Amino acid sequence: MKHYLLLLCALFIGWTGISQERYLDPVFEEVTVTKDVKYGENYTVISVPLTGKATLEDLLLDVYEPTEDTSELRPLVILAHTGNFLPHPVNGSISGNKNIDSTSIEVSRRLARMGYVAANIDYRLGWNPLAPTVEERTNTLINAAYRGVQDFRTAVRFFKKEVAENGNPYRVDTSRIVGWGFGTGSYLSLISATLDSYEDIIIPKFIGSDITGDNQPDPMVIPQIHGDIYGTALGLNPATGDTLSVPNHVGYNSDFHLTVNVGGAIGDSSWIDPDDGPFISYHVPTDPFGPYKEGPVIVPTTQQLWVTVQGSHSSDALANVYGNNQVFSDLGLDDPVTRIAESRRGGIAGLMPLIGSAGPNDSAPWQFWDKETNPNSDNELMLNPNMSREKAMGYIDTILWFFAPRAFAVLELDEVSATENLAFETGLKIYPNLVTHDCIVETDPAHPFEAIYIYDQQGRVMKHIRNIRTNRLTLDLSGLSGGLYFARIVTAEGSSVSRIIKQ
Repeated sequence: MKHYLLLLCALFIGWTGISQERYLDPVFEEVTVTKDVKYGENYTVISVPLTGKATLEDLLLDVYEPTEDTSELRPLVILAHTGNFLPHPVNGSISGNKNIDSTSIEVSRRLARMGYVAANIDYRLGWNPLAPTVEERTNTLINAAYRGVQDFRTAVRFFKKEVAENGNPYRVDTSRIVGWGFGTGSYLSLISATLDSYEDIIIPKFIGSDITGDNQPDPMVIPQIHGDIYGTALGLNPATGDTLSVPNHVGYNSDFHLTVNVGGAIGDSSWIDPDDGPFISYHVPTDPFGPYKEGPVIVPTTQQLWVTVQGSHSSDALANVYGNNQVFSDLGLDDPVTRIAESRRGGIAGLMPLIGSAGPNDSAPWQFWDKETNPNSDNELMLNPNMSREKAMGYIDTILWFFAPRAFAVLELDEVSATENLAFETGLKIYPNLVTHDCIVETDPAHPFEAIYIYDQQGRVMKHIRNIRTNRLTLDLSGLSGGLYFARIVTAEGSSVSRIIKQ
C-alpha cells in the first residue's frame, strides 16, 4: 500500500513482458518439487467398507519452490484440490487427489515461478452417497467436509511447526499465508478462514439423526466423537469404539491471511465475521453444482440436492459489507481483468465471475486433464464438451492476473520484494546448502560484491569481510559452531540476505 504507484506500474508493465516483478510475474524459470511430505496423520473412514473401522492415514502434500531462489523467507500458498470428497474415479470427476488434479498442479507451479512457496495437499476423503436416506447421506457428507477442514488447518500448523522446531526447511514466512481451494477444496479454504467456534455449527441445517442414542436429533458433528474444528483434539465414537480424530501440531494456530475460493461455497454465511480477512473468489454464475449466490449443493455423483450453502457472490458480498475486502477497493486497479470483473459482479470487490465457454453447465472451465493419467476424463466431457489444456490455460491466466496484485497488497509484499528482487537480479548464490567448512558466495560478473557479514540468530556479527570487489569468494566458516546463520551480501546496488546452515 505504501508503494501503490510502484505496484501499479509494475502490474501494467510486468504483464506485458517488458519488466518482471517478483510476486506479480513468473520471474523464475524452474520449479523444485518435493513430493509426499507428511504434514500429519489422522483417521480416515474410506476404509470402513473394507475393514469395518476407520484407519490411520498419512496426510501428504507436495511442496513447490522456485529453483535457485536466494530469498530467506517466502509467502506460502496452501492449495486443496476438488473431487467431491470421494476418490477418483468413483467421484465422477477427473480429479480427486493432488497427483491427478492438473489445475492445482499447474497453479502450484505458476505460483512458485512467481516466488511463492506452494503446498498442494491431499486431505481425507470418504462419505456414503448410497446411504438409505437423504438425512444419512447429508450427515456423512458434512462429516467429510469437517475432516477436510481439520486437515487443511493441520497443514497450516505443520508449516508453523517446521519454522519453530525444524529450522524452516522451506523458508516460509508464516506472517504471509494464503489458503486456496478449487471446487470442493474451496469449501475447505473458506470454512478454515471463517469457522471460529464449534457453537457456530449448532444451527438447524446441521442438526441430523440421533448419534448419541438418546432418541433426540444431534448435531451432524460432535467434538467428542469427531474431534474439534481444528484437528487438535481426540475424537472417539463410543458406540463403535472407533477413533475418528487424533490431534496434530497442538500449540500452533491455524490462522492464515488471505482466502482464495475457486468455485466453492461456505457452509453458512453466519460464520463470516468482520475480522476474517479478505476473500478472492472466482465462480461461474450458472454453476449447476455449487451455487453462485445461495442454494443447495448438488453432488455430481448422485445429482441430488443437499444442504443449502452460500456461494462466492454471497460470501464476498458479506466480506465487503464487513470491510474485509476494502483493501481491494483501495487499490483502485484499472487493468483489463479488473474492468471485466466489475462489469459482471455489481461492485463486489474481490469477486471475479468467470463465464464458461461451453454453455451453462460449464461450471469449472479452469479444469483440464491428461487422458493417460485420468481415464475417467471422458465422463467430464459430458459437462464440459470443449475441456482442454489450451482452454484451461486461458482461465488460469485470468485467475492469476486477478490474484497477483491483490495478494501483493494484502500480504504487504512491497516490503519484501525489493531485497528479494535485488538478490535475483544480481544472481546471488551461496552453496552448498549445508556447510561443513567452506561455502562459495557468487554473483553475476556484472554485479560484484563489496562486503560480506555473517550474523547469528541473535543478530550478532560473527564474521565479516570488507573492502573487496569480486563476484566469487570462498568463505571459511570452520570457526563457527553448527546452526543457522544469515549472510548479508553488499553490492553497489544494495544488500541481500540469505541463510547458511552450518553442520
